[in-house]
Amino acid sequence: MNKILAITVFVAFLALGAESFRVPRQAEDEKGTIAVVVDTLKSYYDQSVDTASGYVETIKGYKLEEKAKTIYSDTVRAVGTYAGIFQDQLYHILYSQDSH
Repeated sequence: MNKILAITVFVAFLALGAESFRVPRQAEDEKGTIAVVVDTLKSYYDQSVDTASGYVETIKGYKLEEKAKTIYSDTVRAVGTYAGIFQDQLYHILYSQDSH
């Protein structure tokens, strides 16, 4: 009988001890600290993505790619012309015919 009483007291003690370690539940509409931080970071990320997308669309609106292609083709044409002139001058300097 003493063993049964001791076991009953021990089980009751464990049950009461386990009860004290329960974590109280949060209400459904309350958010924890981690959830608030995660939501804040998500909103900052979304704002950053939206801002970057806006900048990209603005840059596309300036048609910089077409302007860069035009500048490149004009530069290649001008350099080609001056390179041809330089080549002709160099040829005439090196292989000039003496009229004597």
